[in-house]
Amino acid sequence: MAPLAPVPPGSTIGMLGAGQLGRMTALAAARLGYRTHVYAPDAADSPAAQVSAATTVAGWDDEAALARFAASCDVITLEWENVPVPTVEALARHKPMHPGAGVLSVAQDRVAEKGFANRLGIATAPWRAVTSADEVAAAAVEVGPRCILKSTRLGYDGKGQAVIDRGTDPAAAWAAIGGGTVPGLVGIVEGFVPFVCEVSVIVARSADGAMAAYPAVENRHKGGILDRSIAPARVPASTAAEAERVARTLAEALDVVGLLAVEMFVTADGAVLMNEMAPRPHNSGHWTMDAGTTDQFEQLVRAVCGLPLGSVERFADAEMENLIGDAADRWSRLLAEPGARLHLYGKAEARPGRKMGHVTRLFPKSG
Repeated sequence: MAPLAPVPPGSTIGMLGAGQLGRMTALAAARLGYRTHVYAPDAADSPAAQVSAATTVAGWDDEAALARFAASCDVITLEWENVPVPTVEALARHKPMHPGAGVLSVAQDRVAEKGFANRLGIATAPWRAVTSADEVAAAAVEVGPRCILKSTRLGYDGKGQAVIDRGTDPAAAWAAIGGGTVPGLVGIVEGFVPFVCEVSVIVARSADGAMAAYPAVENRHKGGILDRSIAPARVPASTAAEAERVARTLAEALDVVGLLAVEMFVTADGAVLMNEMAPRPHNSGHWTMDAGTTDQFEQLVRAVCGLPLGSVERFADAEMENLIGDAADRWSRLLAEPGARLHLYGKAEARPGRKMGHVTRLFPKSG
């Protein structure tokens, strides 16, 4: 269900999920005069709830709570792509829901995601779907010798994954992602790609098909978690253009309304391989808050409310650093650092691997 007319300021945006992405979206919505109502099973005192007008703490399958939530909203979006599809379908019967269930059914499943991209002619690393340790062993022979086994659903920031080398026991790798304990588990074995860097592109798309893509950025990871994003990516213009083309092609084919973030590998010969995508704001787009004419969170609000998309021009080069775990304890030094722009997420407890905030540093615009 698409809105027949723009959702005007003063309306309420429903937000599924209550983390930092929802928090930053709620703050952007407030700048444009919107209220945000957060819904999640664990929303109490969450980063998003702290800055939103209303919060509902209820299960994804609580039909009565979902109906009440929808009645309080004018349009609904999300900050987490793993909201159950039936939840999204139920809400879409009441109010405009962006992105829709069809988008999530692809983005939630790595096998569906890779297959969707390949059918569009978009290259990926070699991959095989697996449902047992024996299939893991066979797939590793086909796409190896070095590869990675992932759960097809959930799993992020290095979780739900196991690296497979020649000496790896396939049964142990299968067990490491839940094989033998998770009924009906499906995994995906992906061959390692000898890439020179990873880039990502975030593209916004409106219900009328209008699109706007942010410049490709270069991502660096530590321990499977994004450590830094550099904007713009230090790649040839032709490579950046191809990365943008891939993101636009996927957004249009999925009929996304909102944002689509696409992570891609760049090989030594300049080829671009799609890795993963997420129909929501993305960690690699946080730099837009400080160096972009329209940040990614405001762009999401514009897209789902049927407003004109904002400019994706950057007015500076930027490097965003994630503050993981106790790295956020550097807040005092970061506040004293000239030019550093600190964003903390309001999380009470710092734990290893937990994203507590980020800091962006700006540089004179190149190119």
